Amino acid sequence: MNLKNPKFTTQTKLAEMLDRDPSLLDVLDRLGIRLGFGERTLGEAAECAGLDPETTCLICNVYTFEDYKPDPETLLRGRITDVVKYIRHSHQSYLTTELVWLERSIGTLIAPFGEKQQKVIWRFFNEYKAELEKHFAFEEEEVLPYIQDLLFGRDTKGFTISQFADNHSNIDEKLGDLKNLVMKTLPETGDDALRGEVLRFLFRLQHDLECHTLVEDRILTPMAWYIEHPQTVRSRDRQEHTEREELSEREKEILVSVAKGMLNKEIADQYNISIHTVISHRKNITRKTGIKTVAGLTVYALLNGLIDINTVE
Repeated sequence: MNLKNPKFTTQTKLAEMLDRDPSLLDVLDRLGIRLGFGERTLGEAAECAGLDPETTCLICNVYTFEDYKPDPETLLRGRITDVVKYIRHSHQSYLTTELVWLERSIGTLIAPFGEKQQKVIWRFFNEYKAELEKHFAFEEEEVLPYIQDLLFGRDTKGFTISQFADNHSNIDEKLGDLKNLVMKTLPETGDDALRGEVLRFLFRLQHDLECHTLVEDRILTPMAWYIEHPQTVRSRDRQEHTEREELSEREKEILVSVAKGMLNKEIADQYNISIHTVISHRKNITRKTGIKTVAGLTVYALLNGLIDINTVE
């Protein structure tokens, strides 16, 4: 793995990925990739789970590498329905598993404390739980159905993904406060082993929620934006196509000479360059135009106004 630009590829073995980041176990579970994968690569495991390998790799990279920001080409190759599936399964995991365990464990942890202390902790926890439920409900009831409508060309009622991005709240800050309360403020009485277990859980959950937000900000939102603005994608494609096909001035000169029937040595003498350089230019011309024969290159030169038909032998 390149340490300057660390990232997984579809050819990275799942076992190696988990050695690098054990918290990916949660990601694999939400994606529906089961354990017992042996020596399978990420791409192979994704295909077995009915997922797009590129998109699965994208989610894992954003989750593991904090500084990783996918480029537009990578996002455009992805499958947004797989991202939506991951987001939905994440919500379900947080609400039906993570919060349930945390609520039960906090109840056991603060049981020896006074009634007032317990009320303060419960009020804080319940406020956070309500905030999290509201956040996920907005995504489930507004954002994800909006993306579904986009994909099927249905009326989106004036909603845009930018509205989601502008109001995308940070859902892990209050969890950090709860972590500090458990770590620094609660009385020393109580089960130290359970306190440590709750703390480890809170640290892990806070990191997990931070990564969840990154997946939404760096994958889901820009993918939806590209669906909203197909004209931008087409314009980008045309620009890249033009840049890829554009011949340099020297390559145009070489093309004209080839079209006129000149040999490599004659071209080299005319422009005072080596035959090797002429051959290199001709390879570039073929790569850019996709045309290999002299007759085809001649037609290309004619159609693009590089030569006049009367100059062709």
